[in-house]
This record gives sequence, structure tokens and C-alpha cells, in this order.
Amino acid sequence: MGRGTFRIYLGSAPGVGKTYAMLSEGHRRVERGTDVVVAFVEHHHRPRTEVMLHGLEQIPRRELDYRESVFTEMDVDAVLARRPAVALVDELAHSNVPGSRNTKRWQDVEELLQAGIDVISTVNIQHLESLGDVVETITGVRQRETVPDEVVRRADQIELVDMSPQALRRRMAHGNIYKPDKVDAALSHYFRPGNLTALRELALLWVADRVDAYLREYRGEHDIRTTWQARERIVVGITGGPEGRTLIRRAARLAEKGSGGEVLAVYIARSDGLTAASPKELAVQRTLVEDLGGTFHHVIGDNVPDALLEFARGVNATQIVLGVSRRRSWQSVLSPGVSATVARESGPDLDVHIVTHDEAAKGRRGLPLPRGARLGRSRLIWGWLAGLAGPALLTVLLRLLVPDLGLANDMLLFLTCTVAAALLGGLLPALASAAFGSLLLNYWFTPPLHRLTVSDPKNIVAIVIFVGVAVSVASVVDLAARRTHQAARLRAESEILSFLAGSVLRGETALDALLERVRETFAMDSVALLERGTEVDPWTCAGSTGRNPAGRPEDADVDMPIGENMALALTGRVLPAEDRRVLGAFAAQAAVVLDRQRLVDEAEEARRLIEGNQIRTALLAAVSHDLRTPLAGIKVSVTSLRSTDVEWSEEDRAELLEGIEDGADRLDHLIGNLLDMSRLQTGTVVPLIRVTDLDEVVPMALAGVPEDSVELDIPETLPMVAVDRGLLERAVANIVENAVTYNPAGRPVHVSASSLADRLELRVVDTGPGVPDEAKNRIFEPFQRHGDAPAGTGVGLGLAVARGFLEAMDGTLTAEDTPGGGLTMVLTLPIAADAVPAPTALRATATEPATATATT
Repeated sequence: MGRGTFRIYLGSAPGVGKTYAMLSEGHRRVERGTDVVVAFVEHHHRPRTEVMLHGLEQIPRRELDYRESVFTEMDVDAVLARRPAVALVDELAHSNVPGSRNTKRWQDVEELLQAGIDVISTVNIQHLESLGDVVETITGVRQRETVPDEVVRRADQIELVDMSPQALRRRMAHGNIYKPDKVDAALSHYFRPGNLTALRELALLWVADRVDAYLREYRGEHDIRTTWQARERIVVGITGGPEGRTLIRRAARLAEKGSGGEVLAVYIARSDGLTAASPKELAVQRTLVEDLGGTFHHVIGDNVPDALLEFARGVNATQIVLGVSRRRSWQSVLSPGVSATVARESGPDLDVHIVTHDEAAKGRRGLPLPRGARLGRSRLIWGWLAGLAGPALLTVLLRLLVPDLGLANDMLLFLTCTVAAALLGGLLPALASAAFGSLLLNYWFTPPLHRLTVSDPKNIVAIVIFVGVAVSVASVVDLAARRTHQAARLRAESEILSFLAGSVLRGETALDALLERVRETFAMDSVALLERGTEVDPWTCAGSTGRNPAGRPEDADVDMPIGENMALALTGRVLPAEDRRVLGAFAAQAAVVLDRQRLVDEAEEARRLIEGNQIRTALLAAVSHDLRTPLAGIKVSVTSLRSTDVEWSEEDRAELLEGIEDGADRLDHLIGNLLDMSRLQTGTVVPLIRVTDLDEVVPMALAGVPEDSVELDIPETLPMVAVDRGLLERAVANIVENAVTYNPAGRPVHVSASSLADRLELRVVDTGPGVPDEAKNRIFEPFQRHGDAPAGTGVGLGLAVARGFLEAMDGTLTAEDTPGGGLTMVLTLPIAADAVPAPTALRATATEPATATATT
């Protein structure tokens, strides 16, 4: 089953009659016997619209509960089950209530179209997504409900429902749109004459563009080449010379004479990139034509008149504006010029205006790059040597060595010199070689000898054939050489553009690297990316490479504008015009890279702010709960001891003092972790690396855990490690205390060590509940306590501090599952160079208290 057809009634504002027109079309189709249903129509209690619903089948709406209220939406399933020929769906841009089948109504319509159901719908111009900012500027109201422009453009038919602002305001005043209590407010705000006029213009222009696109499509499908003068379009041909400004202004005045006239300025560039145009003048003219409401176009074409006429017919232009040729009078003898050729070949469907200007007949201010310039000076020199010295040397050799070789063979040898000249130096040396060689053949090898005459007519034909073949071969060889040069250049350009495209896809954001690539590609001394806030602000350098970069575009040898307030400035030499295409791609990429870098920096700054805010929030929670809990215990114990109402026994006093001591230890531990975390966050932890034996650190790190809660298993042969003893002690203490907290009662935590290559591995194994894989990295973040951690066990900084300290010493801390259940913390430490194995083994139960310090 094919896709259904889609028809839209487009209006400039509420109340112009879109829904009424849609329902009228529904009645007309019903009268013709078409199966039509009303899938959803909102009449807004407008009497005349409500009356139009009579006689049309309506699909019951679907009711949805949302925030303790009941809403109704279109029942897509019911419409699909009913399968009418035509469904009427009002308010295409409407957002459905949460819980609906689709988020937007246009998505519901898309389902109906996919099912083969024809749909007729309505939408206002202010609901098109691309016009949201414009409508907000005009009306001061931001439209929350929008529909993508492409959805509306895909409609098979768009019909504008138009009404003058005065008529719409009268309809509003009569109460035909809103209720009487809302009329005054609407007329004085949204429905002001200026607002309605602007919205009407937007709707008319949008539909006109849609009609224009359909006309171009139709002309292309039917291969219609003639101009249909449905709309005045004026094409201005510019060359990059100063007369272009005069032509653009003249074309703008012509466009103003006809309603809706459009100006299109077009610059034709040769495919090989050779041009005498001034890039700065072209940029000025582009700005001028855009300020006058026109558009600027850059077209590639070797034949300028043909390319200009092809462009004009392609855009369905009605007039062409050209300037009087700047060539001098004598040059017109060789060629009629672009203006005369376009006027002769334009045909009856295009009017050509030839405008006089101050630069007429003054000659061009610049010359195209000579063809030979691309070959280099050395090749040109060798080409002229082969073309002139070669025939002379060949004449001497033939006269001295083989004087009777024959005229035919002599001609072949001279032809070889001509071909060599063409290969080396191009066309001009080859032509000179052909002319010089023909004279030498005539004088030295054609009877009568030593005279520039030919007695035998056959020899005349032979020399003429020689000259013709030499010129033809030289032309073909030169053409092949130029095509080879163009192919090599295009290949180089494609490689550069491929690099740029790849950098975009890879998301590379190194602006300095890109600018350095520009400098290397074009062999420049420096490259700078300049920007400014407005046209009156000074230029600032966003990035540069090379020596003495330009501070302003005017100071550079080459500048490439990027928009209005950004430019790429290069110093070192003036680039040929053919290089500016690639330079333009580099400039656009540089702007993209700069924007991406700034977005990344803003995202990183936002991330830091978010992390800082999270840490502050967690710290506040820790201070308000975890730190207050031991303080509360200390306060109760001290208050009890100072009380005179109760006489405490020695055992009670000892118990209260022990509670004070435990609370103070807990506070000291919590505050120590907070201070350590703050040092890690600010980067002020500076480890003092020393060669250390593991048995000098591990026992001291177990002071804060209960007796018989840890079992050590450290072999005798372990080498010494290069660590900060204080940082390692604090890290091991935090890890072991965390393991003891989650380990089942009565089971010791197992701490073992082993060496592997240049690393020493310390494993802290518990048999507690364990941690799932997705949370193994999260437990090392600050203020994180996994699962149902007991209240009062800390602020969640122990593991974060431990990992930070170990990484500061070139160590690592990771979490693994314990076989049979539980969690294993794996510490890796760097082994000291020339380490000496530990003299004794540690295999004992941790019972000795110790004090841990951190070097910062």
C-alpha cells in the first residue's frame, strides 16, 4: 500500500480560517462520495467552526490522566482501525500529553500517511521551527509548540489561508475568534496591526519560496530551458573589479521597480583557478549585494559567457546586468568580449543591460598567471634551450657528420627538438622551435641550399607539413602537460580536503596544529586566526603560528574573511588565486575548531563547577551528620562527667572517658580524610619518595582496626619499594579499615603481597557483600558509600584518598571480586631500583598501634 497524500492549510495567525477551510474541504469530499472522518478538530468554541462539524463522522478521542487532570488527544489506533480514505487532523504542531503514542501530533500524522490514509491538516506560520526566533522578535511571544519545516515542505499540497490584518481584527472584535473577555488584551498585544502584517508577510514569502522550489523542480523534470517570467530575477555578472559596485546598485534599482524583484550577483571563476579578481574587492561586493537584500554566487566555468547564461537560465532569471568591457579598443578585434557575447546569445527570454562605468576601456589592472609560470623558471629555461639551441646544434651535427641523411629524416630529427621543447617549456618554446627549425631546414637542407627559397614544390609541402605537425604535436603535448598539472593539483587539493574532512569526523580540536598545517601547506612565514566582537572593535588573535604573525587582516599578505568578524591572515608571499579555494576550506575549518575548543573549555568548566558543587553538597551533608555524630557523643560524655547530681563509679567514668577518646579519634580520622581530599583536589600533595621496606609501613597502618581483624602474609623475598612512607601508610590504613568495616564478624581481612616484574602488588581481601561491576569505579569517587553502608561509618572519602595518594606515587588501586564472595583491593607500587630483598617475613596478627602521617 502506498503512502497517503498530505495537504496543509497554512495561516499567518489564529482565526484566519484554516480549520473552517479544512472542514469545508471535508464536506466537499463527502459530497463526492469520499470516506472522510474527523480524527481531531479543535473548534475553540467558535460557533461557525463548530457548525461545520455537523455531518462529518468524528473519531472519539482518547482520554489521558496527567497531573490529576484528564486530557483528550487524537486516538491514532482508532483512526488506523477505522481506515478512512481521508482524515482531518487539526493543529499539526500540537504537543501531545505525556503518555500518548507519540510526542508530537505531526508524528501521529506520519503514521496515518504511512498507513495509506490521506491527511488534511492545519498549521500557522509562527509554528514553523525555523521561524521561532523571527516570530519572537516580532510578537514578543516564544512559540513552544513547533513543527519541523521539512515536515511541512514534504506536503503534497500547501494552501495559504490569507486574510488582511484589518479584516482579522474585525473578526476578533466581533467575538468570532476569542471570548469577549480576551478580545481587548489580544487586540492590544499579539493581534496588533504591525504584528499581523509581519506574520502575513512571513507566510506569503514562505509559500512563495515553496512555489518557486516546485517550479524549479517542474522545469528540471520537463527539461524546460526557456525563462518563465513569473518573477523578476536580475543576475549581475561581476569580475571582481571596482565597477562591480556600480553594477550591483544599478541592478538593485531595477529590482525595486518590480514588486518582489530579486538580485543575484554571480562571479565566474575559471576551473584552473587563474583569475585577475581582487579577493578583497569580491568580499566588499558580496557584503554590498547582501546588504541590498540580494545573494552572492560563485560559479566555476572556463567559458564565462556560457557559464553566465547557464546560471541565469538555471535560476529562471529575467534580466542580466553587465558592465561595458574594460578591455581596450584594439582587443575587441581579437574577441567581442563577454558583454557582447552574452547579449548576442541570450535569446528573446533574457533582457541584457550593459551599463557604462568609470573603468570602461581602461584595461584590466591585473593579468592572469602565465601558463608557463606553473612550470617553474628552470623548466622554462630548458624548454627555450631545447627549442632554440637544440635545432641549431642539430644543424651543426647533421652538416658535419651525416650531410646526406635525407630531408625526411632531417625533419623527423627537428620534430624531436620541437616535442622536447613542448615537454619541457610548454607551448611557446615549442612554437618558436617549430618556426626556427623550419628556417634552418629551408636554409641548410632544402635545395637551393643557403637560400630561404625552395625550388621543388614537394619540399615546400614537406616543410609546411613539418610546421603543421610540429605545431599540432606541441599543442597536444602542452595540453597534456597542463591537464597533468591540473590533475596533480586537484589530487593535492582532494588530499588536503580529505584531511580536513577527516579531522572534522575525528573531532580534532588542535587549533595550533591546524594553523601549522596551513603554514606548511602554503609555505608561509606565519598564520594567524583573527577575530573581533563587532566591526568597530579591534582585532584580537585567537591563535597563531610562525614568526611575526599579522595583527590585522590589512597587514597580511593574504587574508581570507570568515564571516563578518573573523579572518585568517597569512604573511610571507601573495598566493595565486587557485590556492584560495583550499585556503577557504582551511579557514572554515579553523573557525569550526575554534568554536569546538571553546565549547570543550566551557563544558570542562561546567563539569568542574558541577563536581565542585557536588563536593560542597556532600561536604555539607558530612559536616551536618557524620561529624556531628561523634561530637554529640563527646558532648554527652563530658556533660555527664561534669554533672554533680550523679556520682559516677570508676568503671563508669572510665567508660565515659573511653567514649570521649573514641569520638575524638573518629573526628580526627574524618577531618584528616577531608584535609587529604582537599589537598588532592588542589594538587598540593608532593610525595617524598624514598626506598622503603614494606614491613616498616604495613604494621603501622593497622593501628585503627580491632585486634585479630587482619591477617598478614608477606613473603621474605619481597624487594623494597620507592614510595612516600606517610602517604602509603595512610592509603593502606584507609583500605584496611574499609575492608574490616564490611567484612563479616569473626573473619579476618587477609593482606598479602607479591612481586611481578618491576611492580609490587599488595592485596587486601575481605569476604563481605562485595560490589557489583558497574559500581567498582564509583566507590573511588569522593563522598561515595556503596549500598546500605552503616550510618556513621565515615563520609565516603577513604578509598578516594587512598587512590589519590597511590597515583601520586606512581601506584594504582583497583577493585576485584573475591573468589567465593567479597571484595579485593589491589595496590601496585613501583619497586626501587637496585632493591634489596626484605630480610624477614611478616606473618602475624595486627595488634600493635601506630601513628600514620602524610607528607604533603
